[in-house]
Order: sequence, then C-alpha cells, then structure tokens
Amino acid sequence: MRIVIATDAWTPQVNGVVNTLMATRERLLRLGHEVLIVSAQGMRTFSCPTYPEIRLACRPNRQVAAAIDAFAPDCIHIATEGPIGLAARRHCLRRDLRFTTSYHTRFPEYIRARFMLPLGLAYRWLRWFHGASSAVMVSTPALMQGLAQRGFGKLVLWGRGVDTACFKPEACDHAGIERPLYLYVGRLAVEKNIEAFLQMGLPGTKWVIGDGPQREQLEKRYPSVHFLGARAHDSLAHYYNCADVLVFPSLTDTFGLVMLEAMACGVPVAAFPVTGPLDVVEQGKTGVLDQDLERACFDALRLPREHIRQHALRHSWEASTQQFLRNLRPAAKSRPATAFPPSVLHLGDMSESSVA
Repeated sequence: MRIVIATDAWTPQVNGVVNTLMATRERLLRLGHEVLIVSAQGMRTFSCPTYPEIRLACRPNRQVAAAIDAFAPDCIHIATEGPIGLAARRHCLRRDLRFTTSYHTRFPEYIRARFMLPLGLAYRWLRWFHGASSAVMVSTPALMQGLAQRGFGKLVLWGRGVDTACFKPEACDHAGIERPLYLYVGRLAVEKNIEAFLQMGLPGTKWVIGDGPQREQLEKRYPSVHFLGARAHDSLAHYYNCADVLVFPSLTDTFGLVMLEAMACGVPVAAFPVTGPLDVVEQGKTGVLDQDLERACFDALRLPREHIRQHALRHSWEASTQQFLRNLRPAAKSRPATAFPPSVLHLGDMSESSVA
C-alpha cells in the first residue's frame, strides 16, 4: 500500500513519538509498503511556544495538500494535532478522503501544567480534531478507557514495541559510580514531573539523560545530580545497563517507551501507578508502582534482573506495526489496496516545484 503519515513530530526532534513513527516506518518498508512522511522538514517553521528547540510548520496547508495529492495514497494517517496534522485533516475533509489519527500526547495535562488552561477546554478541542477520524489509535487499554470516558469515539489499540536487538543486557564498567544508580531518561520539562525524582533523598547516584526547557534551572537546583544531556537513541542501552533502577516520575505520559527499553536491558522500573506505567510495568516483576515513589525505588532494587527482559520480549515493533496496518482505513473506497515495492519518501526531499 501507499501510506501517508502526517506528523509535526519528526527528526531532529528526540522523543517517544518520533521513535515510534521511525520504528513503524522502518517495519512498513520491510513489509513492502511505500511510505510518505509529511513533516515540517523543507518548510518555513517557527519555534513551538515554551519549546524553542521544536520547530513547527508555518502555514503548511498548500504544501501538505500538494504532497498528499501527488503521492495518491491508499491510506492516510495523521499522527499529531499540530500545524501539519491540521493541514492534513483539512485537506482530507475537503477532498472527502478517509484518514486515521493517533493520540500520542496528553496535551490537556501538559497545557494545564504550563498555562493553567482548563482540561475541559483542551479536551473539547481534541474531540473536535479526532472526531472526523475513521479510527483513533491509542497506545494502551487504560488510555482508551480514559478517552472514552471523555467522549472520544472510534478508539482502537495501537501498542508500542522495543528493539530487543539494540536494547539488551550487557556488561558495563561500574567503576567510580556510587551505587545504587538511579536513572531518568526523558525531556526536562514541568509536565514530566522530574522533580518528584530529583528531590528524593536516595542513597547512591542519580543520572539524568535528556534536555528541555527546565534543564538549566534543575542543574542549579540539584547540583549533586549528574545531568548528562541528550544522548543518541542507539546509545541509550549503555546507560540503561549501568543503572540499577529506571525512575519514571511522569503522571501524564500515554505510554513511556523508555520503560520498555530499560526492561529489555533487564533494568527494573520505579513509577507512579498511573496511565502508561500501569500498562507497561508488571507489578513486582518488572518494576514497582507506588504512590510513594521513593519506596518504589527501594523495592525495585530487589527485583531479579534476569526475569525482567522476558516481559519486554513480548513487545515487538513487528507486532505493533501489524496492529497499525489493521487499524488503517482506505482513503477512498474506490481505490484498491495494492502492494508496492519498499521505498521511503519525505516531503522535505521534494523539490519546491513539486509541492507548490
């Protein structure tokens, strides 16, 4: 099939949404599908408010519409609710094309944490955005239930995976590291609730991998914590293997791929019992969920690492991609599904004349 994925989250951004879409695209290509990623690459952009490192497309309607028409897709998936997603949604509705969407990020909770915008107002806008979709893909049963309670319809499950060939147990040099080592991997932003981890009086060492708007502030406030900055995704396995526990303090994530990556390396997780960890962590076996995060960290230390990886092995990107494919809907009823040779296209690679 010819599949369009429209997304505001793409490289060089580093986050779980980008990792999910890249892994899905790679598996789609292996299966012989042709994929067009429509992102802000190659367009005029502006900085996302409070996230200056994230660039959003500026008035992309014409370019997005032209790219979709030129590609003539069998299926269209809109992954995010930003300018690219809005432009793709608008074009599909104008052309009477079916499309699917996915719900990756709990923006209402993020916006409330930053700007105190009422949850109800943000969720009303999201219901409008996803209401025209033929299927709304969500990552966990708990998230599906929560969205259904808020009036979302046509919800389908699209689970996540982990590359167990990349993320696996390996020997590490622990010399000079005061044990135990507690690790956080993710954005340094208020909605990630990272201070719930940083302010705990845990013995040993704390490492923080990631970047974001709070980094400078947090480095000054917690000088004993080792802030290692952003790291390439394929280098994270080394840091996971150095750790004794991965600490996941977020209260707003829809999934949390880093938990699955850590478990694939045999590292237990300490987290709150909320959406995301509830669906990823097997309580008392691959991690510990507790309203007292400090207690969860201590209890997670006692879990045997050799059993933790087995849980992660049940989550593959191949299975996730098959689920994604089953959830897609034909863009037009009259267009037959056709297998195409594997290749990858990107809107940013097209010439200006081809998208004008």
